[in-house]
Amino acid sequence: MAANSRGSRPVRTLVTLGVLIVALFAALFAGVQWSTATATPKLALDLEGGTQIILTPTTTDASKVTSSTITQAIDIIRQRVDSSGVSEAQITSQGGNNIVVALPGKPSEATLNLVRESAQMRFRPVLMTGAPTPTASSTPGSGPTVAPTLSSTPPAAGTDPSDLSWVTPALKAEYDALDCTKPSNLVGGGGDNPDVGLVACAKDGSAKYALGPVEIEGTEITNASSGLKTGANGVVTNEWVVNMTFNSAGATQFAKTTARLAKLTSPLNRFAMVLDRLVISAPSVNETIPDGRAEISGSFTRATAATLANQLNFGALPLTFTVQSENQVSATLGTEQLQKGLLAGLIGLVLVVGYSLLQYRTLGLVTVASLALAAVISYGVITLLSWTQGYRLSLPGVAGLIVAIGITADSFIVYFERVRDELRDGRTLVGAVDKGWNRARRTILASDAVNFLAAAVLYVLAVGGVRGFAFTLGLTTLIDLLIVFTFTHPVMMLLAKTSFFGDGHPASGLDPRRLGVRGARYVGRGRVVMGETASSAVPDDAPVVSSLRAAAPTLTIAERRKAAADAAAAAQAALAEGADGTSGAVDPEDAAGSGGTPDGEPAQSSSTERNES
Repeated sequence: MAANSRGSRPVRTLVTLGVLIVALFAALFAGVQWSTATATPKLALDLEGGTQIILTPTTTDASKVTSSTITQAIDIIRQRVDSSGVSEAQITSQGGNNIVVALPGKPSEATLNLVRESAQMRFRPVLMTGAPTPTASSTPGSGPTVAPTLSSTPPAAGTDPSDLSWVTPALKAEYDALDCTKPSNLVGGGGDNPDVGLVACAKDGSAKYALGPVEIEGTEITNASSGLKTGANGVVTNEWVVNMTFNSAGATQFAKTTARLAKLTSPLNRFAMVLDRLVISAPSVNETIPDGRAEISGSFTRATAATLANQLNFGALPLTFTVQSENQVSATLGTEQLQKGLLAGLIGLVLVVGYSLLQYRTLGLVTVASLALAAVISYGVITLLSWTQGYRLSLPGVAGLIVAIGITADSFIVYFERVRDELRDGRTLVGAVDKGWNRARRTILASDAVNFLAAAVLYVLAVGGVRGFAFTLGLTTLIDLLIVFTFTHPVMMLLAKTSFFGDGHPASGLDPRRLGVRGARYVGRGRVVMGETASSAVPDDAPVVSSLRAAAPTLTIAERRKAAADAAAAAQAALAEGADGTSGAVDPEDAAGSGGTPDGEPAQSSSTERNES
C-alpha cells in the first residue's frame, strides 16, 4: 500500500493530462486558422436545419416503380452522401413514390449534384489497370501491367472498344494522375459519356482502370443472383459465384464481346462492371458465352457474392430521378427544444454539484473540477471529430452528454465512499486514498465497461438519431475513465498530503466524527485524531468496541454501526445486572460480548498504519 503511494507520480500524471488537452485545442486552433475547422461542433439536421431535396423516380420503360427499386435507389444515394463526408443525413421514402433527401447545414453544390444524378450500370472493356496511386511516369506504355503503343490521335472509326487507341493522351494523363487512395475519388456519380473512354477507380480503392467505350448497358441484365458453384459433374462445391442473365439484345452483344475478349491477353481480356463511375468488378473472360448466361467466380464469400449480385440487379433498374423540389428547411426540433435540453442538463449538473458539496464538503470541489474538465475535453473531442470526420451533434447526442454527468458523478461517489470506508477502518488518509483507489478502480472499470458495451451494441444495431445518442454515450464513458485515472485520483493523492484533509478538518468532508470513526485515528506525522468526544452516548466505563477495522473489516457501514450499538447495549445490560447484585461480578471483557475487542486495539491499529504509511 505504501509502496504504491511512493511509486505513483500524481504531478507527472496531471502534467501529461494537461499536455494532451493543450494539444487537442492547439490542433483545433490550427484547424480554424489554416483549414476548414470551426470553433464549435457542427450541428445535425434537427438542430441546424439544412437542404431538402425531393426526388421523383421515373422508369425509362414506363414500368411501375416498386418499393424494391426505391430501396435500391436510396442505398445508392446514401452511399454517395456518406462518401462525400456528410453525416447525419436523412434519406427516406415518401409515400413509396418519392425519395426525400435532407442534408444538414449548407451542403456544397458537388454534394447536391451527387444526390440529383441517377446511377447507371455499364459494361466497359479494360484497357489498362494498375496500382491505385498516381503513376510517376506519363510515358505511354509504362503502365504497371501493359506496355501498349498509344496513339496521340482520336480513335479511327470502326475500331472495337478494346482498341488501345481509345487511350488518348488526355485519358492517359488522367489515368496517371488518378489517386484512388483518396476518399474523394471513391464517391462516384458525375455521369459519364458512353461513347468515349473512362478512367475509374475500383469501388474499394484497390486499383484504377482505363476503360474503353460502353459495350453493354446494365439495363440489359434480367437477373443476377449468388450461390454455390455447381461442378461439371453436378456436384455443388463450396465456392461462391455470381450468376447473371441478359435479355436477348444483351445476350447477343455479350456473346460478341466475350468472343473478342477471350482472344486477348490480360488485362485486355477483362470487362469492367461500372456502377456510378466506380468499378465494382472486372472479371476475365476465358471463353465465349453465347447464351447470355454468365458466371463470375473468384475469391467470393457469401456476403461479397450477394453484394455483387445486388449491385448487378441495380443495373437492371431503369430509373432516372426528377428533382421535384429543393428548398431550405429549418431545424426540425428547433432552438426551443435544444434550450430545454440544455436547461435539463444544467439542472442535473447543479443538483449533482449541490449533492457533492453537501455530502463531501470541500472534497466535493474535486467532483466539480472533474465534471468541468470532462465537459471541456468532450467539447474539444466533438469539435475535432466535426472537423476531421464530419460528425454532427444531434439532439439525441446532447441527451447522451447529459446522461454522462450521472456516469461521471457515479465514479466519484464510488471512489470517495471507498476512501471513507478505509478511514473508518482506522487508516491514515494517504493509506485510505491508496487502498480505496485499489478497490474503487475495479468497480469503476466494471461499471464503465458495461456502459461502453451497451453504447457499442446500440450504435451498431440502431439507426438515425439513436446512433448519435449511443456515440456520445460511449465517447463520454471513455472520457470518464480518462478523468478518473489521470485527474481525480492524482488530485486525491496530493490532497491527502495536506493538513486540511489529512487532519480531518470538519469542512474537508473527511471529519472522523461525521464518518463515525470511534476512538483515536492516526493521521500521520505523529498526530492522532479522536473520532468521538467524551459526550458520546456510550458511558465512559463501558467496554470500548474498538475500531471498526478491527471489529468487522468486511461489514457495511450500517452493519458496523448496528454491531457497535448491540455491543454497547450488551455491555450496559451486563453492568446494570452486576450493579443489582443479581449475578455477581462481571468481567468487563466478557461484557463486551462479540462486538467488543480488548482495550488497546486502536493503538495497535494506529501502529500498523504508521508502519504501512
